[in-house]
Amino acid sequence: MKWFSIAAALVGPAQAGLRFGCSTLSIQRLDPLVEPGNIPSAHVHQIVGGNGFNATITTSDVSTTANCTTCTFSEDFSNYWTAALYFKARDGRYKRVPIYANADLESGIQGGMTIYYTQLDFNSNGKDNITAFQPGFRMTLGSPTTNTKDAAVKNTGLRYTCLQTVMTRGAETPDFPTKPCPAGIMAIHHFPAQATPTLHIKAMHLLTKVRCWDGKNLDSPDHQSHMFSTTKGAFQNAGPCPSSHPIRVPQLAYETLWNTTGFNDKSLWPTDGSQPFVWSTGDDKGYSTHGDYIFGWKGDSLQKAMDSTCMFTGCGSPNGPLKVQTGAQQNKCAVQNTVTEDTEGWLTSLPGRH
Repeated sequence: MKWFSIAAALVGPAQAGLRFGCSTLSIQRLDPLVEPGNIPSAHVHQIVGGNGFNATITTSDVSTTANCTTCTFSEDFSNYWTAALYFKARDGRYKRVPIYANADLESGIQGGMTIYYTQLDFNSNGKDNITAFQPGFRMTLGSPTTNTKDAAVKNTGLRYTCLQTVMTRGAETPDFPTKPCPAGIMAIHHFPAQATPTLHIKAMHLLTKVRCWDGKNLDSPDHQSHMFSTTKGAFQNAGPCPSSHPIRVPQLAYETLWNTTGFNDKSLWPTDGSQPFVWSTGDDKGYSTHGDYIFGWKGDSLQKAMDSTCMFTGCGSPNGPLKVQTGAQQNKCAVQNTVTEDTEGWLTSLPGRH
């Protein structure tokens, strides 16, 4: 692919930040990015976004294959997905943990995730310009094969919060909480994997990171090396993009709220006192958490938002640059499951892991 024209992105610095909910599109074993064409994929994913999602997504513009989305902004046909979380009972059976929507966002959304596109932090864009991702762009963070705490600690964009209430936030850990969480577990995914630790302010993170794209590759063999993080660590502002990755793009992040409260009775937990939750990968430590992304905003809608001065709900119509749909409209969007297996009831083994 030809280098993306940097000149095309030379617009005035903006102050835009997107924070919105997407209801659940599907929960099944498909992964068109890491395991394209495999039916089923190795483990169960929870997916949100446009209904163009399938076992294989080869088009350079997925917005042309979708006609609805589970996301608040109706021009966002992107797909966002993570592993699914399960509870393992003392008798060895598994039950998928339900997802609840962010209480601070629009009402009526079923499950899903909170999605962020930010520029510098929640107050400014700094002095650099932001270029939206391009049609065909895709990336991942983390890995389902990560199996050591040292590796998990280094992936600072991947963290958990033991929620005390649905509205509070607190300390983040690289592994699953070891005690029952009063309001569930929040899984946090900041792209790429090497992100700065986050500081919670009420229901928000303070993001002081820069994400840089190489400007020519919409993907890479590992789905990550076409991106670069200039984070210096702690809460310092990140450095400029290097010449190898000169295009500054939005900071993308996911939050998933897993409603573990139905499993907080410790008499159900393992007799050795260990925590009972396990990713669909089979990981009971939390190290293998990961996220996948395929860009699918319609036309230049995301670029218009990044060029504006809107923040969060102010980015929606009638005054903002983006079109908004109701929670009921989001929930109507769905895809038919390609993989027909039980992911809902009490299971003797995790799907795909007999």
